[in-house]
Amino acid sequence: MILENGVIRTLDPSLPTARALAITGAHIAGGVGTHEAALPSPDVVDLGGRCVLPGFTDSHVHFPTWSLSQREVRLDGASSLAEALERIRVHPRSGSWIRGYGWRSTEWDEQPTASALDAVTDETPALLFSKDYHSAWLNSAAVQRAGGELEVQGGVVERDSAGAPTGILREESAWQFRARAAMPSEDEFVEATREGLRIAASRGVVAIHDKDGWLGAPGIFQRVRERGELTLRVWGSVPYERLPELDALGIHSGIGDDFLRIGYLKAFMDGTLGSQTAWMLDGSGVVITSGEQLAEVVREGARLGWPVGVHAIGDRANREALDAFEQTRNAWEPLGLRHRIEHAQCLAPEDVGRFADLGVACSVQFSHAPSDRDLAERFWPEQVDGAYAFRSLLGSGALVANGSDAPVEELDPLAGIRAGVLRTIDERSAWHPEQCLTVEEALVATCVTPAWLSRDERRRGKLLPGYLADLVVLSRDPLACPRDELESVEVVATMVGGRWVHAAPPWD
Repeated sequence: MILENGVIRTLDPSLPTARALAITGAHIAGGVGTHEAALPSPDVVDLGGRCVLPGFTDSHVHFPTWSLSQREVRLDGASSLAEALERIRVHPRSGSWIRGYGWRSTEWDEQPTASALDAVTDETPALLFSKDYHSAWLNSAAVQRAGGELEVQGGVVERDSAGAPTGILREESAWQFRARAAMPSEDEFVEATREGLRIAASRGVVAIHDKDGWLGAPGIFQRVRERGELTLRVWGSVPYERLPELDALGIHSGIGDDFLRIGYLKAFMDGTLGSQTAWMLDGSGVVITSGEQLAEVVREGARLGWPVGVHAIGDRANREALDAFEQTRNAWEPLGLRHRIEHAQCLAPEDVGRFADLGVACSVQFSHAPSDRDLAERFWPEQVDGAYAFRSLLGSGALVANGSDAPVEELDPLAGIRAGVLRTIDERSAWHPEQCLTVEEALVATCVTPAWLSRDERRRGKLLPGYLADLVVLSRDPLACPRDELESVEVVATMVGGRWVHAAPPWD
């Protein structure tokens, strides 16, 4: 197959553009820019002036959870408790639970409670996660299902003046309640994931770094693959607590194939900004894993060859995580392990340069900056200059990979790229414009760096001879259009391994 008559961006500095792209089987053939290495009678695809880029990788996504959320009550954007309750009331019901996500109550006049939820859910148990997925809102029927087992280490149970649960659980209390009492079945996850894959393909996603390992996500993806429907490449995480089990089974980092691999361990330092559980230098927040504990996780992971991805939101959480990687450097650096800090949302200025110095990557979400700007201004007024500091991190030499954290934000790479470049998602001007990225920097963070993190930098993330033919066709060249017209750039088609997984040509 030959793609020609368009703008082909390789994202490789030594060969930035190509006149045509020759594809043989699953790979880009040797004739990038020419027809010499093509098949004798190739299929020629006329791009009609469209742009071809390496396909997008979402470096931080809870894919089965996001897929299932497409069926649930969506509360994002609800401006009041009353609006949220009305959405819950009218949402079609199926199954034995009412599930939803997306509420953010910091601006509501009334706060969510079990009794308020009871008025629209009757006796059906309800579990609704907040926008950041670190808080859960339960009705009375759901609280009763807990059987008094709400308090867990690393969790928060909000209580009223009489000591009774209000219906709000945070951090481990929320997650363990779901796992124990309200987890959807694997069949539900599989069917939702099949639908999610179609949406992802329509948005140019060719690979993901999945965070749902605690759900048994590898098994979910394997079942989809057995049906021949896995249309993107998965680099999966597993909770670090499962390391002894993995070792006993002989499972190691990188096990799998081109489409489904288990890659790294996941740990949590703290909570989130939205739930006010981020671990801050002022002493506030929730400590889920201490710096000493993380150091032990990193050492043990290094002994068995596992890189670690650690969630850190607050400035104290990030400092403790960086300290742990520094203290254990002699154990993991000789092995070339590619560690990462997830989110890195609030950084003390003196810690920005430590990522590059240590060789620890930043797995961030460009879309979080404009989405969280009001929360950051409200809760981090003294630290806001160090929040979502993407330009500062890149300027220091850090490796920055972009993801969505879906379902926290929508799985939409083009929207994430716009957020990184424009730092706004509404009519307001850019938030901290000194942290804006160029389009090329945002593309590298969405295509190239994620491939490095999954040890695929010599076969994915660029359009070069011998690389896998994972690409996206766009309606316009984002590197050539004005910044204020980036929203007009749309996904036309997506290819994974030489196969069109969305909108095969010809195109209108």
